[in-house]
Amino acid sequence: MSTVAAPSLSTDGSALPALAESAQVRALLQLRELILSGELAGGTRIAELAIVERLGMSRTPIRAALVRLEQEGLLQALPHGGYVVQSFSERDVADAIELRGTLEGLLARRAAERGVPAAALQAARVCLARISALLAAPRLDEQAFSDYVACNSEFHVLLVGMADSPTIGRQLERVNSLPFASPSGFVLAQPDSAPARDMLVVAQQQHQQVLDAIERREGARAESIMREHARLAQRNLDAVVTEQPAHALTVSMPAIRLIQRRP
Repeated sequence: MSTVAAPSLSTDGSALPALAESAQVRALLQLRELILSGELAGGTRIAELAIVERLGMSRTPIRAALVRLEQEGLLQALPHGGYVVQSFSERDVADAIELRGTLEGLLARRAAERGVPAAALQAARVCLARISALLAAPRLDEQAFSDYVACNSEFHVLLVGMADSPTIGRQLERVNSLPFASPSGFVLAQPDSAPARDMLVVAQQQHQQVLDAIERREGARAESIMREHARLAQRNLDAVVTEQPAHALTVSMPAIRLIQRRP
């Protein structure tokens, strides 16, 4: 990222040094890939030390990645240490995504109705400019995707801050820990594929539209855009589940195995 960019954020929203942030995102992506590829199936028990040895990284970024994946709902912490890979129902996933859209929509509406300082709007536009630069390429390599994840998370944190509503923000934080509900939870296909990049372009257009609506004090429009933004995740997931033969699901999107499909 450029030296004039806003600082990247940790899982708790605090600023991270560049090297630490890069290691944490890399650990998160690799560990998430182990889960989504099916190498760590639903119900598998995992320990921090085992992951450290498997990925060949230090404990600090691995620990942060495990905590982040627990917050995302892919892992469940065990009472006496370690984690277990979660399994979910289709209804769990749909409800979690819908609830995130509802809360983010409410936050966007509050921001638009209450007004946002020019500095906050500018910080969000700088963040979106970095995302647009990443999406200018026809495909995203591993580093570009890593940068996208960080920038996307940063934008959603900035959006929460614009609303100046700690009460709603706390509820959104809880929802983001539900299965596949986090702002980056829709990134489930191979990140280096053209369709994945195209989906991110649509999401970026919605980012820009909601920021415009907030700046123009259009509360109802801002709320509607953020609800639709969350539904993009559901539509993408539905397409993978329903449009491909069942035997192909584990090849193209192994994470489907975490979802217990309805008979």
